[in-house]
Amino acid sequence: MTEVPLTTTTTKGLHPGLTRRQISMMGLGGAIGAGLFVGSGEAIGIAGPAVLISYLVAGTIVVLVMAMLAEMVAANPSSGAFSSYAQKAMGRSAGSAVGWLYWIQLIVVIAAEATGAAGIVAHWAPGVPDWVWVLLFVVALTVVNLLGVRNYGRFEFWFAAIKVAAIIAFLVVGVCAIVGLIPGTPAVGVSNLVAHGGFAPTGIAGIAGALLIVVFAFGGTEVVAIAAAESDDPSRNIRRIVREVMVRILVFYIGSIFVIVAVLPWNSDAVRAGPFSAVLDTLNIPGVSLVMDLIVIVALLSAMNANIYGASRMAFSLGERGLAPLFLTRTSVGGVPRAAVLASVAFGFVTVVLNWIWPGQVLPALLNVVGSTLLVIWTATAVSQLILRRRADAAGESLPMRMWAFPWLTIVALLLLLAVTVLAMFNEAARTQLLLTIGLTVVLVLVAGLTREISRPGVIKEP
Repeated sequence: MTEVPLTTTTTKGLHPGLTRRQISMMGLGGAIGAGLFVGSGEAIGIAGPAVLISYLVAGTIVVLVMAMLAEMVAANPSSGAFSSYAQKAMGRSAGSAVGWLYWIQLIVVIAAEATGAAGIVAHWAPGVPDWVWVLLFVVALTVVNLLGVRNYGRFEFWFAAIKVAAIIAFLVVGVCAIVGLIPGTPAVGVSNLVAHGGFAPTGIAGIAGALLIVVFAFGGTEVVAIAAAESDDPSRNIRRIVREVMVRILVFYIGSIFVIVAVLPWNSDAVRAGPFSAVLDTLNIPGVSLVMDLIVIVALLSAMNANIYGASRMAFSLGERGLAPLFLTRTSVGGVPRAAVLASVAFGFVTVVLNWIWPGQVLPALLNVVGSTLLVIWTATAVSQLILRRRADAAGESLPMRMWAFPWLTIVALLLLLAVTVLAMFNEAARTQLLLTIGLTVVLVLVAGLTREISRPGVIKEP
């Protein structure tokens, strides 16, 4: 069986068209989604103000995983990213399983995001069924991704910029409310952090329960490892991109949650329903419901756009490495893997039909499918970095970027991921998702081990 060499950039046929600034915003756009704007309310309701600890732990995991990815990307930029590195470190079956698991996760998330955005817009136009909006969103973002990576980068940059601006504005308003700089509103202070049962009213169990929700809210940052391969200088760009993304995500996430639990009682029904809207409503800011709906729609569509990109590049890479049908490696003259894009959005069009047949029932089902795939992908990333770094050090190779305090921080990341996995096993809903994910991963490994290479590496140009 012929293996694709993974010592050079595996992006033949793709055209470098993304700038460092665009990739940085893509990382933010992928991570700042409904998980923050909506899902954070559920986490706060479980842990109280101590949810800040849950976010710090999850943020630490993300920082460590991103640093490990940056080391591997700087040494070997690849559109397959963590899948390519898993293949290089652990063999063909591991690389195939990680790549296909990530692709499956993204095509389901793409459909879920389109369905979620459609549900919000449908409230404004009750005469138009949800499936029409799902179709519109899937078609529109498919076109964006078929126009070329440069246009995609511009589109995603402005999508993400809107979300970043909204969070910055929220942080400014929140801090002003806390210190009493909003006219007609007395200073809120920080008494809410301990006034309703203490800082950790539900104890360690609450912090652990919230952690299961919070970890998955950080998913999406890994798209920068894929996108870096289509930039003009991947090795140099990834170092600055990862640093920028890590700092901004931690500030935005932890800063936003601090404002919410400081301004409002953690056990307020309004916080669980919509934490950002609840804070702005308290400050009597007009039109807040409409503004938050718009921001959540933008968040969903931005993440959906980034996920179509990530899924298509992963499919392209799998085909290039002989782990998927060769037609997925076909690129247009402009360097767009059209077949991979269309394959990645196909399930989105299936969801249009599902929303037509079972309106209102599709989104919960989709969210239950993706489950715990992120834990497997992040764990595979950490294991791959541990193996590849030891190989490089043993061979005396000079790496453009090195993970800090190796191997200790890599081991810390693996222990934290193991802890989250153990916690998931004690939660009924999370346990079901985790077991399904583990089962799917095992199946993918077996299938990869039993099948021969589908095609030789290479890229076919379409006229």
